Amino acid sequence: MENIALIESFSEFKDDKLIDRVTLMAILEDVFRNALKKKFGDDDNFDIIINPDKGDLEIWRNRIVVADGEVEEPNQEISLSEARKIEPDFEVGEDVSQEVKLIDLGRRSILALRQNLISKINEHDSTNIYKQFKDLIGEIYTAEVHHIRHRAIILLDDEGNEIILPKEKQIPSDFFRKGDNVRGVIESVELKGSKPAIILSRTAPSFLEKLFEQEIPEVFDGLITVKNVVRIPGEKAKVAVDSYDDRIDPVGACVGMKGSRIHGIVRELGNENIDVINYTNNLNLYITRALSPARVVSVKINEDAKRAEVMLKPEEVSKAIGRGGHNIRLAGQLTGYEIDVFREGVEEDVELSEFSDEIEGWIIEELAKVGLDTAKSVLEQDVDDLVKRTDLEEETINDVVRILKEEFE
Repeated sequence: MENIALIESFSEFKDDKLIDRVTLMAILEDVFRNALKKKFGDDDNFDIIINPDKGDLEIWRNRIVVADGEVEEPNQEISLSEARKIEPDFEVGEDVSQEVKLIDLGRRSILALRQNLISKINEHDSTNIYKQFKDLIGEIYTAEVHHIRHRAIILLDDEGNEIILPKEKQIPSDFFRKGDNVRGVIESVELKGSKPAIILSRTAPSFLEKLFEQEIPEVFDGLITVKNVVRIPGEKAKVAVDSYDDRIDPVGACVGMKGSRIHGIVRELGNENIDVINYTNNLNLYITRALSPARVVSVKINEDAKRAEVMLKPEEVSKAIGRGGHNIRLAGQLTGYEIDVFREGVEEDVELSEFSDEIEGWIIEELAKVGLDTAKSVLEQDVDDLVKRTDLEEETINDVVRILKEEFE
C-alpha cells in the first residue's frame, strides 16, 4: 500500500470522528513510532512528517556513517559502502538520512498500523465522550429508548451515545417502548475499559430539583431557591423552597393556581405526590411544616441526639405518619431529625420495646418502620390497614393486638 493511499484511508477517521487536525497528527505519529520500535527496536533516530490534509507521509531514518566492518548498532549506524550507495560522496562520521517506505515495514505491520489507529481513535473518542458527560452529571438529559433489557433500558442520544437507565433508577410505574423519549439526570459516568458507562437516573432527588428549574421560571431565574429535596420515587416527595424576596410566595409560585405549575412535574414522575413547603431556619417551625398535612401541637427538640418529639392530637397522627410511614420518614430526611410522634392527652402508653419478651424484635421493628412504636399507636389502627402498610400477616398482627390489649385490661 502506498504512503498516500494509507494516509487517505486514515484521514477518513478525521471526518467520521470529527477529530481536529493536530490531534489526528499526534495519533498518527504515535501509531507509526510504535510500528518503528517493533521493526527497528528504537525510534529516536526517526523523523516522521505527516500532512493528513494532503495525504503526505514521510519517514526518515538518521544514521551515522562508520567504516566498513565497524557497524555495531545497525539502526543507528551505516557502513561507508552502504552510505555511498545512497550518495557517492559520503564520508565516515557524517549523518545519513534515508527514507523508509511503508512497504519496508512489511504487510503485517501495515495491517497492524491500521488496527492500532482505529483503536487509538476510538480511545480518543471515548475519552472525549467521558469528559463531555462528566460535565453533565446532575443535569437533565433526554435520550431515546433503543433496547429494553430485563435489568436496564439502553438509550441512544442524537449523537449515537449509549446511555444506561438501570431498573433500580426507574420509577416503579415507568413503562417505556422502543422509540420513546426518556428524561432523567446523568447520575454517573465511568470508564469501563476504554468505553464510558453513562448512567441515567429518574429516581435521584436531583431529577426532581432540575424539573423545578425547568418548569418554574422563578426557580430558573434564581428568585426561588430549592433548599432540599427528598423522595420515595413514584410515591411521595417533599421539597423545601425559599425566596429572598418577601413579595414572592415560594410555595404558591411553585404549585401555581390549582396546581397548574407542578402538574407537569407530577405527571413526569408517575403521579408522585409532591409536598412543597416553605424553608425556615426556625427548626421547630421547619419540622412542623415538614409533617404537613398533619397539624402539630408542639415540638420538643434534642439537638445532640438529632431527635424531635412531636405532640399531635390523636386524629392527626395517621396524617403525620402517612401511608406506609412515607410522610414521617420523608419529614425526618428533609429536616435531618429523627421524629417521634406522641398523642396529646394520652397519658398512659407503653413503648413496644417493653413487650420484647412476648413480641419478636423483627415484628416490633416492622411496626416502627411505619411510625408505630407504642402500644396505643398500634391499637388505634385497623387490622386490615396494618396488613397493607406492613409486611406482617394478619395472624401475626392479631397476636400483637391481643398481647397489647391484655396490658391495658
